Amino acid sequence: MPDRTPSDSGAAVLRHPLLASIDSPSDLRALPESQLPEVAHELRSLLVDTVSRTGGHLAAGLGVVELTLGLHYVFDTPEDRVVWDVGHQAYPHKILTGRRDRMHSLRQKGGLSGFPKRGESAYDTFGVGHSSTSISAALGMAIAAKQRGERRNVIAVIGDGALGAGMAFEALNHAGSMDIDLTVILNDNEMSISPPVGAISNHLARLLSGKLYTSMREGSKSALRGMPQLRELVGRWEEHMKGMVMPSTLFEELGFNYIGPIDGHDLESVLKTLRNVKGMPGQRLLHVVTHKGHGYEPAEGQPVTFHGVTPFDRQTGEFRKSKAKGPTYTKVFGSWLCDTAARDPRLVAITPAMCEGSGMGEFAKRFPQRFHDVGIAEQHAVTLAAGMACEGVKPVVAIYSSFLQRAFDQLVHDVCLQQLDVTLAVDRGGLVGADGATHAGCFDLSFSRPLPDLVIMAPADENECRQMLKTGYEFNGPAMVRYPRGVGPGVAVDPAAPALPIGRGLRVREGQRVAMLAFGTMVAPALEVAEELDATVANMRFVKPLDRELILALAREHALLVTLEENTLAGGAGSAITELLNAEGVVVPVLQLGLPDRNVDHATQAEQLAECGLDVAGIRDSVSRALAALETKAPRREQTLAG
Repeated sequence: MPDRTPSDSGAAVLRHPLLASIDSPSDLRALPESQLPEVAHELRSLLVDTVSRTGGHLAAGLGVVELTLGLHYVFDTPEDRVVWDVGHQAYPHKILTGRRDRMHSLRQKGGLSGFPKRGESAYDTFGVGHSSTSISAALGMAIAAKQRGERRNVIAVIGDGALGAGMAFEALNHAGSMDIDLTVILNDNEMSISPPVGAISNHLARLLSGKLYTSMREGSKSALRGMPQLRELVGRWEEHMKGMVMPSTLFEELGFNYIGPIDGHDLESVLKTLRNVKGMPGQRLLHVVTHKGHGYEPAEGQPVTFHGVTPFDRQTGEFRKSKAKGPTYTKVFGSWLCDTAARDPRLVAITPAMCEGSGMGEFAKRFPQRFHDVGIAEQHAVTLAAGMACEGVKPVVAIYSSFLQRAFDQLVHDVCLQQLDVTLAVDRGGLVGADGATHAGCFDLSFSRPLPDLVIMAPADENECRQMLKTGYEFNGPAMVRYPRGVGPGVAVDPAAPALPIGRGLRVREGQRVAMLAFGTMVAPALEVAEELDATVANMRFVKPLDRELILALAREHALLVTLEENTLAGGAGSAITELLNAEGVVVPVLQLGLPDRNVDHATQAEQLAECGLDVAGIRDSVSRALAALETKAPRREQTLAG
């Protein structure tokens, strides 16, 4: 999107005059509290304005407007540390922390990241994108501050979904055992812990967080030390009264003083409670009930749809239509899953909290008893599948590539070591565009390739994706199909297409001198380059096992081999080919093209590929340079060319 024009800036000031005066939280804190409701209104308006143009995450941010204002108004940020979990909800935080006038560049090349990012602002205290890390990071910051003799507040903001992950409970368990000051705010936006609460519960929450209650409770415990029977009676009464109105027991048992629940959209209540919490010692957990999409009617009615959005009409909430380009790989997977389940009652499907994102919505409706959304628990998802496979059912785990990283040990120890029949449908392999490095699937080929008995496939098109899913499902052992985000080259899908022979690639073009060995998404650009350079192209299909005969034949017949993959070069598919050639004693120049040894920032997928030299122009230039080097130097067949 082009930079905002001066007239745009002037219009923005007129629409949001209070926000226009806030360049940092210190400016916010200079405002009288009476003006904060209007700031909240302007913040929601600017948020909808921005995301309707750029796309991004909307509903979660709308739900935490009052909480975000309260945190920056009550606490001395950035000296006090606020750690956001996942970061979907951090756009209001970005607006209030000096990035208001750059929000039009959100998630675009060279613009603001869609997530908190340490290099972007001092207020982004911890880089996130994956869930359930906030409590661990905040506890680390609190321990470090204590060790350095520095006094500051440290606050972790975590959602009810993220709280269900094992890492969050590991952090709570550790924090509760320490003599440390730490605040955890539970942003309960789906009411999975408790129903909505009213004025009485808000009053109780403020009372329980107040100095009077805290001092009375601690004073009572001190005074009753010599009277154990009476102390036990008072303690039981206190827990009984609190247990009647709030789910405090779990957090209290973990060592946290539980406060709440409070209405997260009642700004007065939020401010009063945060002030009380700020003055409390030790570990405290504040339970705040919010509603995703609050304040924008289309998002309130469809919070799932408006979680992550493409550009839309802010007046109607209607999304801008794009030209049909055929089904996405995700939809190809969803169709295959339903068709296969209809034929095979053994199939069960598992996802770690990505039902819609992984294309499983229709399956969940049609086969609810065979659908298992385990929440944000990737490790559990993979081992759950392993357990199912032990008993003769056929589990399919649908998981994003970057999320599979979190379950690597389970993949190694629980699936592959036991040679269990688990099919992994790995979405978002390779670069993912605007979500950037946190969600990019750059490493799955590298970390999965060393695992014994794991079959790894990468489709070149939509139909081949369906064939590979069938191949992996029919294979009696662990299999992984790794496909990209978005649409493919537009090949029609044949539901009756057969499974593929394991470990067999395919020559798709015959040429001279250069053989391009392409994996997955790189087949299409390789064919375009090959037409210009008259090169041979092989669709390798299988990363493991490799097609040994095809690779050796191509090495005999060509002066240069080029490997292409949308994966990091280190340890990837190209490395597998050079390892095979070395093992066979074959000496031939090899140009390896893939993702560089650095994180690739957010941009469109096309811009990212061009930046990495993996678009048609970049591939052509790299191959042309390699050929020129061969012609100008004395032939040394043992030379390996680096891309």
